[in-house]
Amino acid sequence: MDKHLLTLWSSVPSGNIKQKKLADVLSLSTKQTARYIQKWSTEGWLTFNSGLGRGNVSTLLWLKNVEAVFEEHVTKLIDEEPVELSSKYLLLDWSTDCKQRLMNTFHSKFGYLQTTNDKLVVRRKYPFLTIHPLKAADVNSANLVANIFNRLVAVDEKGIVLPELAHSWDITPTKIRFYLKKDIRFHDGSILTAEDVVICLNKLRSYPQFQDLWAPVKSISVPAPLVIDICFPSRCSYCLHMLGTMNASIYKENNGDIFGTGCFYVQDNNDLKTTLVAFKDYFGERPLLDLVEFVQVPHNFEVVYSSSTQTKDRPTFQVESDSGFGVVIMNSFRNTPIRRKEIRDYVHYVIAKHRHEISKSDARILPNHQGCLIGQSQTYVTQEVKRPDFSVPLILKIVNYTEKTTMWIKDVLEKEGIPIEVKWVSFMDTIYDDTDNLHVDLFIHGEIFDLNQNFSFFHFLKNGYSPLATIMKIDKTLSRYLTDYALTPFDDWSSLNLKVEKALLENSIMIPLYYAKRQIPFSADLMNINIKHFGYVDFSKLWVQPNIEPT
Repeated sequence: MDKHLLTLWSSVPSGNIKQKKLADVLSLSTKQTARYIQKWSTEGWLTFNSGLGRGNVSTLLWLKNVEAVFEEHVTKLIDEEPVELSSKYLLLDWSTDCKQRLMNTFHSKFGYLQTTNDKLVVRRKYPFLTIHPLKAADVNSANLVANIFNRLVAVDEKGIVLPELAHSWDITPTKIRFYLKKDIRFHDGSILTAEDVVICLNKLRSYPQFQDLWAPVKSISVPAPLVIDICFPSRCSYCLHMLGTMNASIYKENNGDIFGTGCFYVQDNNDLKTTLVAFKDYFGERPLLDLVEFVQVPHNFEVVYSSSTQTKDRPTFQVESDSGFGVVIMNSFRNTPIRRKEIRDYVHYVIAKHRHEISKSDARILPNHQGCLIGQSQTYVTQEVKRPDFSVPLILKIVNYTEKTTMWIKDVLEKEGIPIEVKWVSFMDTIYDDTDNLHVDLFIHGEIFDLNQNFSFFHFLKNGYSPLATIMKIDKTLSRYLTDYALTPFDDWSSLNLKVEKALLENSIMIPLYYAKRQIPFSADLMNINIKHFGYVDFSKLWVQPNIEPT
């Protein structure tokens, strides 16, 4: 491992440079530098085209990430060699973040080594689609994001905004200034800076699925260390709450890896297993569990939460969790019969007429005769509608997770004289490829709101992953309602949400279908079970009761 090579990598990027400058960087003579350059070129680290004549510019092109290769090698050496030998590698010319990671690895060689681990084992039927906050559009991924990353603020079920990475903030009509907590560490050991936050939030507001949501924000800047200004020239009543969403999580990317600041970090993530490990340098309260392990099981296995000490004959108990609601979405913008309101009204009438029977398709769901806003939506009655003429079949999308209920919908519609053509779409394509949603007439969509219902409903209407986003932009009336949110105080959003929901129902664009509940088995030695984000248990508060033999 060549210290001169690492110094050159750290100091000189690919591009034009004079040989004299290279010699100065390495503190070597020009002849020594030339010999090193030839050696490194032969080894495949770089290419170097020398400029002819004194003072002419040469060209250097890096072929490998020297620091990443060296870091991997040194990490292994620190693990294998005695500390008195491995300490010398810390003296090389590393970048700040890399040196911090190596220091953390080195420090882990000292001190107390825990010999037992409290581990939660969760059976899962599907691998996680992503751990990246910008791509977490399904609830399983979003729940993982909630444990690995933090946001500037948190928003509780009542809409109250609480500190998380930021300890305080000042609000004016056109700006929010955030003050970050000090010495918060990413999982790679580096310290969170205001610049890290700005990079993340700028990626978020330029990401296609969130551009419309973040349109009111015009700039994000760092006026001082650990201080962030978010500016919106016109009023934006929801900016603070928007920063508490999972997609607004703060992260750092390095060499293809992504690091958060959350109470757990990812140790393994593959098709067979995902392992979360408690982050000992977490800025908040350390989790009481040491490990959370998601293990792949066949689809016919029961999902059980158990400790690593759980035996087959040990009892379990059931915890009820909210699994959200299901609605039928009709793409009113398509140039097919579904564009005609009389067609949509008849479909709406038929579904509402038979909705009370929906539990026959799946015992875990209950008919929803009201709407999406629990405790606010009122029971509504659809008037009988005369069957219109259908010139062509309606195209109904089916996804594996709603297969039973969608087939029930198909049977009900066909019995009432509505011709149906089925189109199968994969779960991943449903989330990440909206063209499949745009090329069907109707489909079932399952949704789980996060803690605060008022903001979650708006997010459901506006974010680019939502099946309603295109409809809301195209429909002039609905589009006007969306602009009202930024101008309406957050405390008054309930009435605005109900107004939008009523418009969606009356135009037969969204049809309430079901509420979903699930019973989750937990082993009896798991304590302090609280349901938090998206109907999932709060891993950070769980603990395992030890099995102590009586004396």
